[in-house]
Amino acid sequence: DTMALMPTGGGKSLCFQVPALMQDGICVVVSPLIALMKDQVFQLKKRGIKAAAIFTGLSFHEIDMILDNCQFGYYKFLYVSPERLKTDIFIERFKLMKVNLIAVDEAHCVSQWGYDFRPPYLEIAEIRKYHPKIPVLALTASATEMVQKDIVEKLEFRKKYNVFKKSFIRSNLSFVIRKEEAKYPKLVEIIQKIKGSGIVYVRSRNKTKDVAEYLQKNNVKADFYHAGLQA
Repeated sequence: DTMALMPTGGGKSLCFQVPALMQDGICVVVSPLIALMKDQVFQLKKRGIKAAAIFTGLSFHEIDMILDNCQFGYYKFLYVSPERLKTDIFIERFKLMKVNLIAVDEAHCVSQWGYDFRPPYLEIAEIRKYHPKIPVLALTASATEMVQKDIVEKLEFRKKYNVFKKSFIRSNLSFVIRKEEAKYPKLVEIIQKIKGSGIVYVRSRNKTKDVAEYLQKNNVKADFYHAGLQA
């Protein structure tokens, strides 16, 4: 069992993709985000590697077909959400798969101290009993000592486990904190000084519209985006 702490873009996916390709069987990747799953499946397929993802929106027949193919060795990688691991259809097929590795992406979600706590992450270790000899690889770009300890505990790591840490220092990033009374004018001033596109994060949906309109009035091309927009 291994925990790998690496910055975003540091090559975390290679840490499970290469070992999985070197061995017989399938690698099951637990991931919390549909966009991430789709992107990785796309990248693998582009390289001629058989991969699939199960996510919300697929029909029962499609899920059944994917799991069938996983069971009979057609796919090398199967991406699933932690919620999916709890379903009967998955468990029954998982038991019959020739699994070579279980990779848990965004592993900080395992911890109640992680910033994106999801209860099903706490139960990932339940599937280990069906393949007790198969190692688990936990990957994250953000984990304090407390969160690391939580990950090891919740994923039921064996006693002799590995931890690999890569430096999180990113020379291309800088953080500046300013206390401003007039935030909007200051925002325009900053935008005018910096080339390229930018993202402004705000607290509410209404604020996204307010900021975009303010920027437009100040000759800055801007639009707003939030979860309430239609497709």
